[in-house]
Amino acid sequence: MKFTFAHNNLNVLDLEKSLDFYKKALGLVEVRRKEAPDGSFILVFLGDGVTSHSLELTWLKNWERPYDLGDNEFHLAFVTDDFEAAYALHAEMGCICYENTEMGIYFIEDPDGYWLEILPKR
Repeated sequence: MKFTFAHNNLNVLDLEKSLDFYKKALGLVEVRRKEAPDGSFILVFLGDGVTSHSLELTWLKNWERPYDLGDNEFHLAFVTDDFEAAYALHAEMGCICYENTEMGIYFIEDPDGYWLEILPKR
């Protein structure tokens, strides 16, 4: 028996704001969408155009308060082929929330408070 990654899910309050953020900050684009017939939810799957792994953004119609992220010790990680340009973009966007210069990494925060680790290609 073998398992492979399919996707990760993040719930978001403002779907359009999140789609804009993920496209600008990480170059992720919509690859699939599912909308509930009754309008109660929308699922949007984002891809990087390279791997088959996707990020599912879930919007719930009746959810009105920020999601409780606990201690926010979970995160997704992204490797970039141009770390300096990525850092400059994220600094300009004002979304860098934590830097670990000793490890050569940093984290950005999405509109809902999720942390995303940025790694240089090694």
